[in-house]
Amino acid sequence: MSKIEIPEVLRMRGILARQRSAYLSNDLWSAEQRCELFDRLIGMLVEYQEEIVEATAADFGHRSHDLTRIIDLLGPLVSLKKTRARIAEWMQPEQRATDRGEAWIQYQPLGVVGIVTAWNFPVGMVIQGLASALSAGNRAMVKVSELNPRCAELMQRMFSATFAEEEIAVVTGDAEVGQAFCSLPFDHLLFTGASSVGKHVMRAAAENLVPVTLELGGKSPTIVSRSADLKAAASKIMAGKLLNAGQVCLAPDHVFVPEESMQAFIVHAKAAVAKLYPSLKDNPDYTSVINNRHFQRLQGYLDEARAAGVELIEVNPAQEDFSDQLHHKMIPTLLCNPGDELKIMQDEIFGPLLPIKPYKDMREVVAYINAHPRPLGLYYFGSDVAEEQFVLDRTVSGGVTINNVALHASVDSLPFGGVGNSGMGSYLGHQGFITFSHPKPVLRAAEGPDITRPPFSDQVRQMVGAMIKR
Repeated sequence: MSKIEIPEVLRMRGILARQRSAYLSNDLWSAEQRCELFDRLIGMLVEYQEEIVEATAADFGHRSHDLTRIIDLLGPLVSLKKTRARIAEWMQPEQRATDRGEAWIQYQPLGVVGIVTAWNFPVGMVIQGLASALSAGNRAMVKVSELNPRCAELMQRMFSATFAEEEIAVVTGDAEVGQAFCSLPFDHLLFTGASSVGKHVMRAAAENLVPVTLELGGKSPTIVSRSADLKAAASKIMAGKLLNAGQVCLAPDHVFVPEESMQAFIVHAKAAVAKLYPSLKDNPDYTSVINNRHFQRLQGYLDEARAAGVELIEVNPAQEDFSDQLHHKMIPTLLCNPGDELKIMQDEIFGPLLPIKPYKDMREVVAYINAHPRPLGLYYFGSDVAEEQFVLDRTVSGGVTINNVALHASVDSLPFGGVGNSGMGSYLGHQGFITFSHPKPVLRAAEGPDITRPPFSDQVRQMVGAMIKR
């Protein structure tokens, strides 16, 4: 840690100390107080909506204003309102059966939760993490991505105007600040980002035995069954792939198509893109890659695949020239059966590039998926119930959407999270409340004999002996 960063580290430690002191020295937040926090979050999003849209667009170079309103504003607002309506219900103790008295689970706030978010949905992910942490009654510190400097400045400003630092605090800074943030002794840490970074986050948290929830993404496979409506499947896959120009942790990463349907799928995919985006370069609906580093990374995937002889199909409906663009927009590109040795088949793509893999039999698709790290999402298109169940039973992924992509993450009644290389733990909705609570078991013991206390009489021995049986 450089000397330049030491003041920021001391500031973070001071905020954590004040938040923990506020948690320990005050009564736990009631349902009414938690709902009031949600009211302020909702009001803040509504009040700053135009600034959020403008700041997000500026950070991306170009980002669809409508997409920001839907994903970073409307989605979180809907989630906040649903969660607010259920907080009082979730806080109720859960009675448990016992013959030894009265037993229940009391859901207790953990204390102070650290939240580290990624850059692709800079405001929406902050709000979703906070909804889970606050519903459980916790204080929260948020480290926002340095790749969104305008959003970071805006979030620091709007949160400080809406919440006391002892309630919610926003921290900005580079990767060194992020590393120091993850080393703080939080009561829980939520991290959203790349699997490679998640390992460092978990290592840093382990120094203080801080439990972690990691949402890490990965290479989410999409399966098109022979029983699928090929045109409908291609349309939904391309819409999901090009959402935010593919910069989504749940974007379909590669698609398996029956070998005899490859050309037909490509035709349908091209038609779907042309319908969604008749033009690309100046289309306000089509988002730019976040920065030049990521743009060059994606171009590198294409260069390597081209050198390896992979057929690349650019989907450029208006045949526009992108060489003199102001931003970092990329032409959607289909890659036909790239080899596994290529980086595009090893790294999470996070861009508008889609490898297409032909297959003969569903068993080889499942074997391929199982031979690779477990993904955050898996998508199956088809109407064959037995085959669908085979895929569900024989693959492991964070979540599944059938006959569409990524939509399971928008259902608040379902837990959202990864498994294996794509993460651990889950949150959102009720699951978020549970994740950021301590389910404390409580027993009010009944009066009566205790057979574990000596002296052990013959009567106790007979009783124990009678109970030790098949």
